[in-house]
Amino acid sequence: MQKKSDSLERKKYLNKIKLTKVSIIITQITIVIAFIILWEVLANKGVIDSFITSQPSRMLKTFMNLSKNGLLEHLGVTCYETIVGFLSGTMIGIIIAIILWWSKFLSKVAEPFLVVLNSLPKIALGPVIIIWVGAGTSAIIVMALAISLIVTILEILNGFLNTEEEKIKMARTFNANKLQILTKIVIPANISTFINSLKVNIGLSLVGVISGEFLVSKAGLRILNSIWRPGVSTRLSNGKCSNTSSSCSINVRSRRPTRKINIKNQKIWII
Repeated sequence: MQKKSDSLERKKYLNKIKLTKVSIIITQITIVIAFIILWEVLANKGVIDSFITSQPSRMLKTFMNLSKNGLLEHLGVTCYETIVGFLSGTMIGIIIAIILWWSKFLSKVAEPFLVVLNSLPKIALGPVIIIWVGAGTSAIIVMALAISLIVTILEILNGFLNTEEEKIKMARTFNANKLQILTKIVIPANISTFINSLKVNIGLSLVGVISGEFLVSKAGLRILNSIWRPGVSTRLSNGKCSNTSSSCSINVRSRRPTRKINIKNQKIWII
């Protein structure tokens, strides 16, 4: 009887966990759908300016039109570059973090350099990276690697150093060597740190790839920029700045102070 009651309680507990997970997913999907519907309705009613914020229906039409012009191929190029940069940055970062954890001397020496490298604007190093590795896919991957690598090292190393010291001391009392401590205690205790690092790195790698594509790539999501600009020029040349008005103001920034120019039924070409 005791075993049956335990199994029933366990089933209830597992069902409760599953129900919670399903509820979370449903709530997330509901929020996204409600946001899209609200966005579309407000844009149609003119509450928000669809010229600035766009709207879901226009985005879908644009996606369908671009799909006929090789958009999926460009998406494939960007995904390939992102995955390679992501995997490279993650693997190299984990290896360097293990080396720094292994040697406290190297960790103390490298600490200020890692902080300085983390604060550097990696995107500004794009031209230098192009000179080093050449223009092409390799430069884009190195850009993604540069953005995600230092963050990976710092996050993984911080997780290693914050592992419970009592467990490590207990392993040492049983004459465990450093490799055994690493593989049996430190790494298993930081699985969540690895997962969080992966979540952060995939976004950083994509940012690095997009930045690199704007500098050297002939394919990828960068092509969207050259497709989008003529569309803006055409809309402005027709004297339409939004659905609700035929005039708008644009801030023109130059060496002089910012000026407002009223545009009404004039042709404007964005280069």
